[in-house]
Amino acid sequence: MKRKKIIILISIVGLIVAVKMFHLDQYLTLSYLKGSLDSLKSLYANHRFMVITGYFLIYVLTTSLSLPGASPLGIAGGALFGFWTATIVVSFASTIGATLACLVSRFLLRDWIQNKFGEKIAKVNKGIEKEGAFYLFTLRLIPIFPFWLINLAMGLTKMSFFKFYWVSQIGMLPGTMVFVNAGKELAKIESVKGILSPGLIISFALIGIFPIMIKKLIALYRSRMKKSSGDAGNIS
Repeated sequence: MKRKKIIILISIVGLIVAVKMFHLDQYLTLSYLKGSLDSLKSLYANHRFMVITGYFLIYVLTTSLSLPGASPLGIAGGALFGFWTATIVVSFASTIGATLACLVSRFLLRDWIQNKFGEKIAKVNKGIEKEGAFYLFTLRLIPIFPFWLINLAMGLTKMSFFKFYWVSQIGMLPGTMVFVNAGKELAKIESVKGILSPGLIISFALIGIFPIMIKKLIALYRSRMKKSSGDAGNIS
């Protein structure tokens, strides 16, 4: 098992080093995508399936390795494929990549973290078991938290990969739609940060917090109902 971990770790580090060494990350920048938009559109018009497949694999690889470039890729997808096609492709690619990053984090780091910070992690795991889906959903909807950090952090918990996948798929969808929609205005976009206005971030935060508030209110209502039933039983 230890040997497998070392091999995987070396492979991941090797890929990241190769990306940096050969400056491959320049192709994932907003400026490059804007400058290459016409040629990319021409390529897509002639080879639709090949371009979508290549784009999908690049997006999954970028996300799974926690490389910068996912946001510009999402914008480029909107510019190339149109809103609905890009939304479907980006949504699945980003979620699969995030789940792979979570898987790698759990396989490589969780045992070491558990041994090092066992008591603290136990409290986190308890909270995740209780509020895991709602908590992750909220994090996915608030763009101020880096998604790569969420992927790696959740890998250190006991959340099932199935739950991580479907919550991420739903939770990241609004943000995906925002970036894909922005792709239609790619020529006018100067930075990724410019897309996320304070009002938009607050809206995402409220959407994410809302399910937790509802759950808390239901729990409070049930608690009071039980208390009322207990008091009525004592009186009788």
